[in-house]
Amino acid sequence: MDNFLIEIKNLEKIYKSENSFLTPKKEDNYVLKGVNLNIKKGEILSLVGESGCGKSTLANCILKLIKPDCGEILFDGKNILNFSKKETFEYRKKIQMIFQNPYSSLNPKMKIQDILLEPMIIHKTSSKKEMLIWLEELIEMTGISKSDLKKYPHEFSGGQRQRIAIARALVLKPEIIIADEPVSALDVSICATIINLLLELKEKLNLTMLFISHDLNLVRYLSDTIAVMDKGTIVEKAPCREIFENPKDEYTKFLLSQIRSINV
Repeated sequence: MDNFLIEIKNLEKIYKSENSFLTPKKEDNYVLKGVNLNIKKGEILSLVGESGCGKSTLANCILKLIKPDCGEILFDGKNILNFSKKETFEYRKKIQMIFQNPYSSLNPKMKIQDILLEPMIIHKTSSKKEMLIWLEELIEMTGISKSDLKKYPHEFSGGQRQRIAIARALVLKPEIIIADEPVSALDVSICATIINLLLELKEKLNLTMLFISHDLNLVRYLSDTIAVMDKGTIVEKAPCREIFENPKDEYTKFLLSQIRSINV
């Protein structure tokens, strides 16, 4: 029996069009349309598709930042959409996000140590001494030095900032990380080091990961499973190797043809 950490069933998100006598009637916009997706414990599942297909909206629904119009999102078998405020608070310790842009995701007025301590203080994870011990372990894993903790975000490069953002996502010891285009804002030379860091941390901390990207070359390197999204629907899901060697859906074939033509 598959051991799923996340199960998404028939999820829909609709943005209603606003009509008036001055404007013609518009159709409602289905951003997510009947999405079904399962993520196994311990795997890296990459969600791929062109911009605007609904990838980030799906991630925000899983994080409970956006409320879907219908469907279910099960975490360890429990529907998060029915969670109370207390249950939601506890759930957010278990699922964390690495955002796309490291230049805007860190508070410029806070020192790095305060940025990293803040989630632990809010969730009252342990004593201050234990928090600092864990923080020192974590920054060593993510390649940040102790002296960096007293600095502000503007004193770092984009790659260093993303390491800090990764550390922040991990301070609460989550079970699953959602990484939304985590290297798209970085120089190509830095991307590989960040991806390798994520793979190392995934193994060390026994993480499950939902990796969102439009870059098929990138997801080929790190994915266990790939789900392809088109116009708000999952059109194909299969092990990474199978997607590249024997794609079934025409849209998947189209995406693969694009990277192959670029690489020629």
